[in-house]
Formats: sequence, structure tokens, C-alpha cells
Amino acid sequence: MRLLVIDGNSIANRAFYGIKLLTTKDGRYTNAIYGFLNILLSLLKECQPDEVAVAFDLKAPTFRHKMYDGYKATRHAMPEELAQQMPVLKQLLADLGYRTVTAEGWEADDILGTLAAACAARKDDCFLATGDRDSLQLVSESTTVLLAATVMGRSKTVVMDEDAIQEKYGLAPKQLIEVKSLMGDTSDNIPGVKGIGEKTALSLVQTFGSLEGVYENIDDKRIKPKQREHLLEDKSMAELSHTLGTIRTDAPIDTAEGSYTVGEGNKPAAVRLLQELEIHSLIPRFGLDGVAPKAAEEQAVELPEAELAPLPLTPAGHSQVAA
Repeated sequence: MRLLVIDGNSIANRAFYGIKLLTTKDGRYTNAIYGFLNILLSLLKECQPDEVAVAFDLKAPTFRHKMYDGYKATRHAMPEELAQQMPVLKQLLADLGYRTVTAEGWEADDILGTLAAACAARKDDCFLATGDRDSLQLVSESTTVLLAATVMGRSKTVVMDEDAIQEKYGLAPKQLIEVKSLMGDTSDNIPGVKGIGEKTALSLVQTFGSLEGVYENIDDKRIKPKQREHLLEDKSMAELSHTLGTIRTDAPIDTAEGSYTVGEGNKPAAVRLLQELEIHSLIPRFGLDGVAPKAAEEQAVELPEAELAPLPLTPAGHSQVAA
């Protein structure tokens, strides 16, 4: 069995910023929806999955926020042009037969991790589609990350397996957690150790294997005096960063085989919504040719008010697109 898990937040975010702002004649924004669906079609062709899950964040604080007040505290509200598209995208995915998955108090990353672990336990193949390098720690014999990246100014999917991680970082995938615990992460406002950047963090983990290994060998001559000073001063921050940066694999979600088989959905409603959004070119690409659209008065997008609230952006202005 082959499961494709899409980081809905990350992929919608890349679609929004990767395509110029598009609107319908009546002013509805559509670029994130259009881009997301095109990426979905490409992933389906590339992976040929038996099941597909689309993970989204919820607005409610997660266990990481409760653990550390500063977690993601530097992010700004997402643009209204993107916020308006999210409930419509979710409705369209449901109409097309795709199951979205969320867990209150948990992040989409943890959903990816939990589904990847479930696949590993069954010896099934799992593909994680995301633009977030945090998920590289989940790569394993059974899990491959399809990393949405920009190469030479063009969007591209980079296949990251165990060999690719070793070639790029000189580490096993799980050791990337150790690197983040030392260098921190400005986008998530994870503190790390003062004065330790990516190059030093990589070198320390390559040398000593883990955060614990670094502190067990704190007097080793390969650790420079200033580095040792910072490491001792910020040990508690490094340990906190390790916890914050570790993707969990025990989120309370459905992990049973067959849970994310693409269903029948509501094809007439999907056609109607695609027509309303003026995305006519995708109707045949989703195999909806000849399907009569549902009458307008029968269809409405109804989502809880909480899902429409403004969502956080990265400091660089790129949102993490939560629902």
C-alpha cells in the first residue's frame, strides 16, 4: 500500500506565493486553490498512491505553544486574500473525495509524522508532500519526503530519501532534530543555543552524534572555548528546543489502512464550485467531464467560524496557512 500525505498548510502557502493573485469576475481570490489543485494532480501522477490524506493545522494553540510562550510568537497575520481561499479549498477537496485530517492541539507536522509511523509499522510506503524542511527528520526506509522547493527560480519537487539526506547533511534524518536543538529556528522562534549557527551545529552533531553526545563531551578540545561557554549557558534552551523541534508520531488521528482511500465525494458539487471559481481547465483533469453541476442553491460552503480567523505568517511574509 502506498499513502500520500499532503501538508495542506505548506502546499497552499507555496501555491499562493508562487502564482500571481487571481480573481474571478466577481472578485473571489483563486490563485492558492488553482495552484494547490495543480500540485495535487502532479503528486498523484508522480506517486500513484492508493490513499491520500491532506493534513491541516487548526487555529487553537498546540502543546508546543503551551510548553513555550515564545513558540511561533514572531509570526504575523496571514493576508486576507489567502484566508478567504482556505475554506473553499477544503470544501473542494471534500467534494473531490479527498479526506482532510486535523487534530486539536497538534500541528500538521505531527499528523504527517503519525501517518508515516503507521505506514512504517505496516511496512507500507509513505510519501510526504511539503515545503517544510522540518519534515526531513521523518525520512526513513519507508518514508520519502517530496520537498516543494524553488530551484533556479522555478518550482520543483525534490525527492528526499535517506541517501539524499546523508549526501546533503552528512547525517541520518533523525539527527536533524539534534541540529535544530543547537541552532534553533527563527521561523518557529525556537531558541537553540546563542552563537551556534547551522554550520557549527552540523559539525557538532556530525562529531558527537546528538545533543546529549555534545554535552557528554563538553570538555572535548574539538569544542571551542566560546562555543563551550554558550552551550553551558543555554543548555536548558537546547533541551527545550529539542522537544519543540521533534515531530511527534502519536497524534490522535485515524491511522488504519484504508482510512484515506479517495472516495466518491460529491462530483456535481465539485463541478459547480470549479465553474464558480472559473477554473474550468481542471474539470476534465479530475475526470469530471460530463458531470452535471449541482444547482447553485443546493451548495454552500459552511465551516465553523473559528476556521475563518486570521492565521500566522513567517517573518519573511510567507504564511503557514492554517485553517
